[in-house]
Amino acid sequence: MAYTDDAVKAKLSALNETQESIVTVAQWVMFHRRHADRTGTLWLQRLKDSGSNKRLNLVYLANEVAQQSKARRKDDFLIAFSPIIAEATAIAYKGATNEVQQKLRRVVEVWRQRQIFESTIQEAIEARIDELDKTRSSSKKPLLGGSLFSGSSGPSAPSEIEPLVPLQIAVSKAAATTLSALPTADSEYDKLTDPSKPTPTPPVHAARLSALLKNLANAEGAVSESIKARCGLIAGLESIIETNRTALASEEAQKETLTTRKNVIEAKKREVEDGIMRGLSAPSTPIIAHGGSSSDPRTNGGAMSPNDNPSVEPERPYVEELTPPPESRAPAGSPATAIPAAPSTHVQPTPSSHHAPIAPPTAGADLLSSLSMPPVRHYPGTPGSAGGGMAKKRKVDDDYPDFGSGEDAMADLDDDVAELLRAESGGAR
Repeated sequence: MAYTDDAVKAKLSALNETQESIVTVAQWVMFHRRHADRTGTLWLQRLKDSGSNKRLNLVYLANEVAQQSKARRKDDFLIAFSPIIAEATAIAYKGATNEVQQKLRRVVEVWRQRQIFESTIQEAIEARIDELDKTRSSSKKPLLGGSLFSGSSGPSAPSEIEPLVPLQIAVSKAAATTLSALPTADSEYDKLTDPSKPTPTPPVHAARLSALLKNLANAEGAVSESIKARCGLIAGLESIIETNRTALASEEAQKETLTTRKNVIEAKKREVEDGIMRGLSAPSTPIIAHGGSSSDPRTNGGAMSPNDNPSVEPERPYVEELTPPPESRAPAGSPATAIPAAPSTHVQPTPSSHHAPIAPPTAGADLLSSLSMPPVRHYPGTPGSAGGGMAKKRKVDDDYPDFGSGEDAMADLDDDVAELLRAESGGAR
C-alpha cells in the first residue's frame, strides 16, 4: 500500500490492543520512515479524536515504533515524536480511568529505564503527568525524580521548592519544543544553501525560502521561550540560595555563641570538681591522741604521733601492776607480819622401825614460813633433826611471788637460812 494520509488514517483506525495488531502497524509505519514527520502529526490528531481505550492503543503503537527505532539506530521517528510525545501522553492520561493511567505510567517508566528519549523530553513527559495528578485530590503522585511511574508513593516536595516546580516544567516544555524545531530549521537551511545542488526555478526557490524563514522563526521563538523559562528558573533558584545564605550566617553566629557558653560552663564544672576533690583529701575531724594532744603535726609542734606512722607501735594503756615493786619488800629482820606468810606444808613420813620420827617444826621453820619460803624438811639421821640430821634447802618454786631479783636477793636469803641452821644446831647441843 502506497503511503498517503488516508492510508495512515486507515491503519490507525484498524489498530486494536492485541500485540499482533500493534506490531503489524508499527512495521508498516517504520517502512515509510521517510514520512515520519507527517505520520507523527496524523498520529497525534487521531489520538485527540479517540476515546480513552483507543488512546492507550495509540500510545502502545508509539512505544513500539520508538523502541524499534532506538534498537535499529534509526532516529527518524524519535525526532518526529520528541516535540509531541509529552502532549500526547498528557492527553491520553487526562480523564482516563485509574487502570488506564497505571498502564500509561508503566510505559513512561519503560522509556525512562531504557532511555528511549532525551532526558529533557522524558522530564517534560513526567512533568505533564505530575501536573495532572496535582489537580486530583484523591490520587496525588510524587514529583520528578521519585518512583512516579513504578506505582509506589513517595515523599512530596518541600514547600520551599514547590515554587520551582512550574518553572522547571516550563523549562522542560521549552526544551522539548526547541529540540524539535532546531533540527528542522537546520536541515532546511543546509538544503537551500548547499552550493552543490542546482538552484530551482525562481517560484519554487521563493516558496522554499519562505518555508525556511518560517522554520527559522519557529526555532528562534522556541529558543527564546527556552531562554525565558531558564531565566525564571535561575531567578527562583537564586532566591532560594539567598534565603539559605542569610539563614546560614545566622546559624553560624548562633553556633559561635553556643560554643563560647559551652566552654565557660566546662571551665566552671572543672573548678567545682577540683573543689570537691580537695575537700575529700583533707581530714574532716582532728584525731586526738592519748594525753589530749592533736595527731596533726601542724598542731602538735611538728611531732608525729604513733597514729600518724603505722610502723610505730602505739602506746600501751596504763594498767595497775599486780606485783609489788622491789621497794615494798620487807628487809631482813623486820616483823614477820610485814608480808603475809604462805601456808606451810609438813611432810609426815610413815614411821618405820629403823627411822626416827620427824621432829616438829621449830622456830626456824616458822621464820621461813613467815618469809613465804618453802619449809625446811628434816629427814631422819640429818643434823638439825631429832636424829641429828642436816637441813636441806629446797629450790624456790616459781609459783611463789618474787621478793627480789638478781644475785643480791639470793645472797640475803642464803644468809638468813644459814643463821637459822646455826641457831638450831646450838640448841640441839
